[in-house]
Amino acid sequence: MNSLFASIKEKVASNTRISDDEALALFESPDLLAIGELAAEANRRKNGDRVYFNVNRHINYTNLCVNRCRFCAFSKEAGEAGEYTLALEQIAAKAREAAAVGATEIHTVGGLHPDLPFEFYLEMLQTIKKVEPKLHIKAFTAVEIDYFSQISGLTVEEVIATLGEAGLGSLPGGGAEILGQEVRERICPEKISGERWLEVTEKVHRAGFKSNATMLFGHLEAYPDRVEHLRLLRELQDRSGGFQAFIPLAFQPDNTRVPGAKGVGGVDALKTLAISRLYLDNFKHIKAYWVMLGVKIAQTALCFGVNDLDGTVVEEKIGHDAGADAPQAMSRGDIQKLIRQAGRVPVERDTLYNEI
Repeated sequence: MNSLFASIKEKVASNTRISDDEALALFESPDLLAIGELAAEANRRKNGDRVYFNVNRHINYTNLCVNRCRFCAFSKEAGEAGEYTLALEQIAAKAREAAAVGATEIHTVGGLHPDLPFEFYLEMLQTIKKVEPKLHIKAFTAVEIDYFSQISGLTVEEVIATLGEAGLGSLPGGGAEILGQEVRERICPEKISGERWLEVTEKVHRAGFKSNATMLFGHLEAYPDRVEHLRLLRELQDRSGGFQAFIPLAFQPDNTRVPGAKGVGGVDALKTLAISRLYLDNFKHIKAYWVMLGVKIAQTALCFGVNDLDGTVVEEKIGHDAGADAPQAMSRGDIQKLIRQAGRVPVERDTLYNEI
């Protein structure tokens, strides 16, 4: 074992934080299995053999968006073929379907609609709660929260409080993409800065709401950009403690407008998940989002430091519009079987990681 892996093995055993330089060296290392072994041990120390999932349903309420991020195949302009905005009655129907199959979570995000007032989003939350008060609503990215502040004239803190009163339970953590500004300006120049994403997310945490954190990888970023992204998340988690899970999102290049984007292979996906587990020592959960990774890579990731497979999802649009070829839904039984086949113990959870 070379000195890098020996040093990190010792740090895992002593619960000592790895450095940025060590994380970068791991990304540059070709020894995927050694990295995976270290990440698996780090995960075992936090979570044993338990792998979490939940029964959830995605509702992407609109694809109209004032931002036209180059990496996004989901967003549309008004009048463009395929553009849509769900009516409250349609959202209620989807919530009823979710409740009928035992879902505990509604996951809802959308584009930055050019015309909808802030009151629409409050009514959407209230509508879902009327259908089933017990449904936890995980909704809106920091990008959406910032936009709501702009269109309402309220401060971010006031927006968060008002959404909470209407039924918001937590945030999904999207919109982070790559937090470093140089890459961000190349893939999503219209979007709020990485600094602003962190600022809004910290306000969310200070208000008592939990969120996840994401990283979109496999486009134009280099390994140092990934390490910087992880560092900024780890520093925020040190300050706020509000992140529940980290979710590396594998870039889907189809139907997007990012010239030269490389896409994500299986080795890169597994390496990124494993290094995330090793570096983010203050995150308990690392999630393999099977929708973008594919089912087989997500299952394999359970041997590379991952302890969460997300949920049943149902009707995911954003990743599939960009070319994801995973199914749009999996049953509770399908997910349990995947976890057991990997030699792990499936544990159904709610959004806040209470076991069901």
